[in-house]
Amino acid sequence: MNAVVPSRISRMSTTPYRDVRAVASDFAPARLAEELVSLVAPASPAADQYRSLRYCLEHVRKETGRRVFAVTSPTPGDGKTITTLNLAGALAQADGARVLAIDADLRRPSVASYLGLDDPRRGFIDALRGANDDLADVTRRIAGFNLWFVPAGRPEASPYELLNSPRLEALIQQARRDYDYVLVDTPPAVRMPDCRLIERSVDGFMLVVAAHKTPRALVSEALNGLDPDKLLGLVFNGDDRPSSRYGYYGKNGYYRADSRDDSVWRRIFARR
Repeated sequence: MNAVVPSRISRMSTTPYRDVRAVASDFAPARLAEELVSLVAPASPAADQYRSLRYCLEHVRKETGRRVFAVTSPTPGDGKTITTLNLAGALAQADGARVLAIDADLRRPSVASYLGLDDPRRGFIDALRGANDDLADVTRRIAGFNLWFVPAGRPEASPYELLNSPRLEALIQQARRDYDYVLVDTPPAVRMPDCRLIERSVDGFMLVVAAHKTPRALVSEALNGLDPDKLLGLVFNGDDRPSSRYGYYGKNGYYRADSRDDSVWRRIFARR
């Protein structure tokens, strides 16, 4: 199987991990959203779809050393946050895993609400503002899981300067050092500059598309706005077609960025 990320991407150097279990406070959610099947129903067929995505990322990390991945979508409501958290939950099922989910959608954050955290108090926004703040100061561990998360904090109407600061790269580098996988939930990719600012600090992007809903023109616009060297592929959310030729089935299909002979890619790129 060919690497999902182009071979010209260099391997990352490795550095010792800190014991993240000792530096992040535990959080015991009263109720996780039912959509988070990787956490609330890990043996379900729906959860298997996210294990298919997990397999893809495990392959990327093995082949390239990359470990920081962003999840975006063309528009709000396509399912990017649900995908981020379910994929994080699938990765966290591995013994001894260290998986971090960061809510970097600073305009309309939703990670905290899906995880049952009503008042996130401080979050990623505060870490971006505070030159001396450690990422662990705003990181919470979900009790009972190998999963940590950073809520966004209070919404920010205009986060450009925060995302354009050197602090973003410094915080992502810290996460890269301390965790096996880092998943970053970003704002939608179309008509806002936020994704392009975040793109500079991550190793790869997945684009979530709501099947039978997201306009193809906006999918094309999102694809054109992302660095093609960092685009891992598409996640079709709510796709009810039969199993794809890659063997994935059910409601999510994953298409590799290097498989542009696939009919789905042909339909998208034909409208560019």
